[in-house]
Amino acid sequence: MSPGSPGSEQLARETIDAALEQAGWVVQDRHEMNLYAGLGVAVREFALASGHGFADYLLFVDGKACGVLEAKKVGFPLIGVEVQVEKYSTGLPGELDAPVRPLPFLYLSTGEVTRFTNLLDPSPRSRPVFSFHRPKTLQEWLSAEPLSKWATGWQPAEKIPPEYGARPSSLRARFRALPAVHIPGLWPNKVEAITNLERSFRDDHPRALIQMATGSGKTLLAITSIYRLIKHAGARRVLFLVDRKNLGEQAEKEFQSYRTPDDQRKFTELYNVQRLTSNSIRDSSRVVITTIQRLYSMLRGEAELDPALEEESSFETDGPAIGAPTAVTYNPGIPIEYFDVIFIDECHRSIYSLWRQVLEYFDPFLVGLTATPAKHTFGFFNQNLVMEYGHERAVAERVNVDFEVYRIRTKITRDGATIIADSSTMVGIRDRQTRVVRWEKPDEDIRYTLQSGDGDCIHSRPGESC
Repeated sequence: MSPGSPGSEQLARETIDAALEQAGWVVQDRHEMNLYAGLGVAVREFALASGHGFADYLLFVDGKACGVLEAKKVGFPLIGVEVQVEKYSTGLPGELDAPVRPLPFLYLSTGEVTRFTNLLDPSPRSRPVFSFHRPKTLQEWLSAEPLSKWATGWQPAEKIPPEYGARPSSLRARFRALPAVHIPGLWPNKVEAITNLERSFRDDHPRALIQMATGSGKTLLAITSIYRLIKHAGARRVLFLVDRKNLGEQAEKEFQSYRTPDDQRKFTELYNVQRLTSNSIRDSSRVVITTIQRLYSMLRGEAELDPALEEESSFETDGPAIGAPTAVTYNPGIPIEYFDVIFIDECHRSIYSLWRQVLEYFDPFLVGLTATPAKHTFGFFNQNLVMEYGHERAVAERVNVDFEVYRIRTKITRDGATIIADSSTMVGIRDRQTRVVRWEKPDEDIRYTLQSGDGDCIHSRPGESC
């Protein structure tokens, strides 16, 4: 049915019902209401207090009201109508129990587009989400410690704004109570980058880009930031996303060798770090390292991924080796709130085409790390460049050393060479588009020069590359 046509609101409600059920909600009509039919219950057409009308869906977790969902017909613009659902959040009948009033979790949805507002945030505003959060997640958010109690170890009580009161603290609220970045021995460029990044978090920018020259310590910066986010902001799970298997292995080694700045314990002694070698994430993992290829495979519900597909960069290509792009759909095993923060290492072009849907499936803060951002990179991260640290500055501050280019000519690069066609000779020819190598036994000697070899992309021993 086309957007805006008669009956499209009913179509939206059918789609919303299905999405709620996928996320673990029990959907009921008002006259059949049983608040203990599941951890999360969504009751349709719920009559609110006088003057507040009817909520399309009133959300209950563990038998207590916690949120409202307003349905709109397909194609209805959701920006600017948040005030309507906020009105519903204040209209809960007095006889019903609620851990927080007004009801904090507000959704607007057409079934195709959904927006979410968390009134526990210090500056609540709606944001787009792929689908609905699980009841278990809302339960965890409601059971969070108040900010004054959470930050007692590093923030004096008088510095906690009184408006936070005794209500549960959200991740965005805890960002505002992060301690200052005083880490002895940490290079000033990393202190500056972390300070700027945390300011971006406090200002509620969902995406941030860090540009740092190769060799200036992006991974160490990321690990230091992740440690602070887990310890001081209560991030439940952080994803460190790479585009090649070997980069994931390198990152894992750096996590394993990292010692925390406060007590010098190893990161991996405090928090579980899991580099994915299968399509399964342990519940205890606080940091997950994986390739974008594997994450895409997991969202598609595939049992396993061919390890060969993680060997080469897929940020550098316009399409995946795993086949034609398939639209990402909701996966109950990896819900949208699974990661609080995603660090994207060496983010490049394909983030903005195929891989964009993978990142936008989740409801996290996104942090991009790169030495060479393109225009599309700045666009994806909403022009929010929190750190610009180029090679010249890195050399000037003695973080990096400068380089000189030496051009070396050899006899082969000058004159070329000949592959002798004998019984033991095999020649590998690599297809430039698929990167597949085809091995053949030549019928005659092959004469090549530097230029012709580049064009034909050939090599004579396994393991050599063109």
